[in-house]
Amino acid sequence: MQHHLYRGNRRTKVQVINTQNRLARRFGLGLLLGALALLTGCGDPPSEEITVYCGRNESLIGQLVKDYETTTRLKVNVRYGKSGELAATLLAEGDKSPADVFIAQDIGAMAAVDQAGLLGKLPENSLKNVPAAYRAANGNFMGLSGRLRTVVYNTDNVKPADLPDTIQGFTDPKWKGRMGWAPLNGSFQLFVTAMRELEGEEKTKAWLQGIIDNEPKEFPKNTPIVAAAGDGDIDVGFVNHYYLYRLKKERGPDFPAANHYLKGGPGAFMNLASGGVLKSTTKPREAVIFLDFLTSTKAQKYFAEQTYEFPLSDDVDPYGDLPKPSDLETPEIKLSDLGDLKGTLALLEELGLL
Repeated sequence: MQHHLYRGNRRTKVQVINTQNRLARRFGLGLLLGALALLTGCGDPPSEEITVYCGRNESLIGQLVKDYETTTRLKVNVRYGKSGELAATLLAEGDKSPADVFIAQDIGAMAAVDQAGLLGKLPENSLKNVPAAYRAANGNFMGLSGRLRTVVYNTDNVKPADLPDTIQGFTDPKWKGRMGWAPLNGSFQLFVTAMRELEGEEKTKAWLQGIIDNEPKEFPKNTPIVAAAGDGDIDVGFVNHYYLYRLKKERGPDFPAANHYLKGGPGAFMNLASGGVLKSTTKPREAVIFLDFLTSTKAQKYFAEQTYEFPLSDDVDPYGDLPKPSDLETPEIKLSDLGDLKGTLALLEELGLL
């Protein structure tokens, strides 16, 4: 049984939603809310405060929340925290949660909440704000921005032709002592979850053991891996793409590191910041409007230009020399199948990585 966020006269509501989204794309959110007020017979835009559990760092999304409040006159009460911890809180609170919207830094946390049956189905026209590959097949959540798994390398020590096309190539002994990784980092763990889903438990375990045998240097997170690559302490490292652009902004364009984009498989996995609306919300309209704002052209440009993430809107170009998402050879994977972090942690613990 599907749970929809809109109830009542379905035909009228669908007409309102369709008109709302056409206006949003054409004129922007300010005019959208004025039109929405007329369509719904209200004198003013919605004024309800919504509560958002946000697994993204405030530095990545806080300005957008402020812009939304200024534009719409709607109040957003944000509870920031780690995605996994907020997901666990939602699971404990169940249908008594005060949250209206959940924003996760990674798909794994969102998928876990969805698998628990806590998310409601989003309107079709909201889902269509992003390509089908970046929204859940059941319509319960959608991506907001993308972070691609990639290999950062030192441009003085490594030639692009020396780099393998897939992540499996780094088990070659020629990379022994030359690599960096962060097995305690959430984005790495989601990458392992994606590998388990795409290639199975045994192949994933074999890859991890192959990397262990090559004696990689361990780092706590992505940023020091990129710094170590640029400084020549390592030759290659497994990271998300956007950390390179942050360091280039800090150290200058001559910082001797570059991203190598792998061709297919889990090494080219696109992790997503994502959003969904809690089934238990009493403010579904306001919650959906907020998510629509985060997939609007304005917000997508912000993610591209300020956080160096991949915009998911076809109307917005990625930052600098980043390829368009449609030009990447990313693997096909069901987003709802990425919720088994427990199995990934068990595998990493078995191999002595935790």
